[in-house]
Amino acid sequence: MNFKYKKIKVVLVAAMAVMTFDSCNDSFFDAQPDNLLNIETIFSNRAQTEAYWGGLYAMIPDIWNQPYSFYYSAISDEMDISNWQEFPHNSGALSADNVNTSYVDFYSKIRQCGIFINNVDKSKELLEAENGATLVKQYKAEAKFLRAYYYWSVMKMHGPVVIMPIDSDDAGGINYQIPRSSWDECVEFVLAQIDEAITDLPAEHYQGTTTTVDGTQLGRINKMVAEAVKSEITLFSASPLYNGNTDMANWRNYDGKQLINATYEASKWETAAKQAKKAIDIAEANGKKLYVKQGSDAFETAFLSTRDVFWDGYQTEGVWIRPSTDRNQWEVHASPRAITGTPYNGLAALQELVDDFRMEDGLTINQFPGYSETTYTSEGSKYYVSGTNNMYTKREPRFYAYITFNGSIIPGAPKSGMTAVEFFSTGNSGKNGAPRDWPKSGYTARKNIHPTYSVTPSVTVNRSAMLIRLSELYLNYAEALNESQPNHADVLKYLNAIRTRGGLPALTSGNQAQIRDAIRRERRVELVFEGKRYFDVRRWKVADQDGYRQGGAFYGMDMSKGSSLSDPNFHKRVVAVQRAEWNNKNYFMPWHQMEIDRNKQLVQIPGY
Repeated sequence: MNFKYKKIKVVLVAAMAVMTFDSCNDSFFDAQPDNLLNIETIFSNRAQTEAYWGGLYAMIPDIWNQPYSFYYSAISDEMDISNWQEFPHNSGALSADNVNTSYVDFYSKIRQCGIFINNVDKSKELLEAENGATLVKQYKAEAKFLRAYYYWSVMKMHGPVVIMPIDSDDAGGINYQIPRSSWDECVEFVLAQIDEAITDLPAEHYQGTTTTVDGTQLGRINKMVAEAVKSEITLFSASPLYNGNTDMANWRNYDGKQLINATYEASKWETAAKQAKKAIDIAEANGKKLYVKQGSDAFETAFLSTRDVFWDGYQTEGVWIRPSTDRNQWEVHASPRAITGTPYNGLAALQELVDDFRMEDGLTINQFPGYSETTYTSEGSKYYVSGTNNMYTKREPRFYAYITFNGSIIPGAPKSGMTAVEFFSTGNSGKNGAPRDWPKSGYTARKNIHPTYSVTPSVTVNRSAMLIRLSELYLNYAEALNESQPNHADVLKYLNAIRTRGGLPALTSGNQAQIRDAIRRERRVELVFEGKRYFDVRRWKVADQDGYRQGGAFYGMDMSKGSSLSDPNFHKRVVAVQRAEWNNKNYFMPWHQMEIDRNKQLVQIPGY
């Protein structure tokens, strides 16, 4: 398996402004150097101007393509892929010499956004086109948003960043020996840039003067997207890692500037709550709602709603939508070998994640009196077969939509004669006969595998990807409001909207700490494998605490044992993955040493 980063090319067809994504490595602006002569050429006609504008979208992640979802899930307490690749984050070997350098590409796009903003007005052909002036304003607004978003992407990984001069200097001459800005300064900058962009962005891209969404514009930045990203930024900024973090009080620039504010500001939670509600309101005003698909009963309705949202419901629930996704990378790696063809069967969900799914009545596995790991069901269901261990029965609907376990119904098109997934050693997806393509934990990720999926013959369902869903905004709002106004009725209203759609009973009461735990567990389950957990446990500053632990031993079933579905030798908790103990230096990723060597004003994160 190859998990190297890919550069994604964006092609915009000028006449229709249709955005498509593929895996090519060449693009218009990669083919020519960014010197003044070529900049003049680029902005000399509409087609080349719009091609350059389209290229600004190129670093928006495809969360279902390698390595984005694999990477952030596999270095958190969601997943393991160490049969294929061991990450230095997990082994304790992460250093300034081997850290991910994707920030280089983000900074490249930041520079290109500046070039576009400063030069698009020179495109006379574009300005003179029908509605040209409006298009130019929108394109510039999108470029401003993208510049801010790319800074934000680096901030999430590396903390306070270096903010480059706002006006690109294409001829050179700027002193790039620039220190980090403080976290609060970085947040103020990116929010201001997004606010400038919002002025000239439409709420949604509709067909002419109608209220019908223009499908050819899917993925273009609009006010909904901008407000949703602001919700994420303000939520992070209010969280303990960034707000009153006394453990990093001594992280300073060489001139003494403090980079993380050690003084807690409660008002940041109020700001985050207001921003989340604003993002929800504009999304709902433009037709967004939680996706619901009716089943034969309430349980199946919850199962179908949370399973099928990724291919049938993305236009209903998706707030920021990526027009296409190479979801095959996800499906082929996650699918058990019981699916037709040769799937890789290796995105191993950890036992700690499995345990965090609730029982069907909303209780945890420790609260539910009938929970058992030593007995087996004599009755099958739509979700598992007879003989399945009872630790997997009577679980909440999302458990069956998101996790594949021993005895579960095969998530895609089954191989001939097979009905259930068998993870025990000699089973159809077990360790025997597969040197690397088996999950160390005895579970695989099931989310976003289409029920018709087949590797050979290839049967796939194309779909877009949701970078931000309305469900995430609901949870943002509930969390921020619980911290700022814990007794506000909206806390339970928006939390319960996610719970009940997922098949859990609504909560009727709870103190602030209890509701905080419920919100955090809801994010854990609802947003699993979507690249959120890695950042959540860090911004909460709980990566060393039980229930959120990001290092040490992680558990699973015993993949080396078992010769039948109900074999108790398989159904024993064992250490499936051993990682380095958590170190607080891992709250942020370090800058690569080459950046420290180049920029003498750039301070490294403490511990590296």
